[in-house]
Amino acid sequence: MQMTDALLVGAGAFVAGGMNAMAGGGTFFSFPAMLAAGVPPIMANASNTVALWPASISSAWAYRREAMRHGRWAVLLAVISMVGGLLGGLLLLAISNATFSRLIPWLLLVATTLFAFSSQVSKLIRWAKGHMKLPPSDKPGSIGGAIFQTAVAIYGGFFGAGMGILTLAALSIQGFEDMQEINALKNLTSAMNYTVAALTFIIAGAISWPHTLVALVTAAIGGYAGAALARRLPAQWLKRLVIAVGAVMSVVYFYKTYN
Repeated sequence: MQMTDALLVGAGAFVAGGMNAMAGGGTFFSFPAMLAAGVPPIMANASNTVALWPASISSAWAYRREAMRHGRWAVLLAVISMVGGLLGGLLLLAISNATFSRLIPWLLLVATTLFAFSSQVSKLIRWAKGHMKLPPSDKPGSIGGAIFQTAVAIYGGFFGAGMGILTLAALSIQGFEDMQEINALKNLTSAMNYTVAALTFIIAGAISWPHTLVALVTAAIGGYAGAALARRLPAQWLKRLVIAVGAVMSVVYFYKTYN
């Protein structure tokens, strides 16, 4: 790996770690940096997953008490996320680089749209729940929500960008309302998903280790810096930055793929 590639990957991962700590959407920075450094698409996605894996574990550990308030249901969501991560990872490894390259602009567009309209999606879900005649229950959780979570987990193992927003939607559908608990369960399910997907990619030998190790270190540093900076910057500014980057990346990859 050349020094310019290392700097490119390191910078992308640093920003990704910081953005994930502040507002999410870090994949919009780290994944394109891997591609720009010459890493093949599938290997770039797999390497990016492994590089951001430790951050997901630390986030889940920080919220472990809130997550385990729901006991068996939290365990079930974790298992669903692990199975989905495995299926999504195997699906990624089963397709060709050419096929995945054609999917990249669409995946970026979907993730950007989800991130841009996350608040509207939440409002729509709350409105739908308010107009549905649901049976009373003391504990959140539903079969439909679990199925939705399975689909989210498969998507997360396959690509990952926007998975957090989809998980929030799935948890809302299942009846969770407390934001601390929702965030805790999101971190738990994301960590399980990342863990299985990352191990799948490592065992399959689909990782570019030089790029991954650089990204792993700089993403951790970026995450620490982002957490400190998050207290000073308006979250709305950060969200707008992620949306702008996602939109630009979508346009660029649509042009490169279909021109």
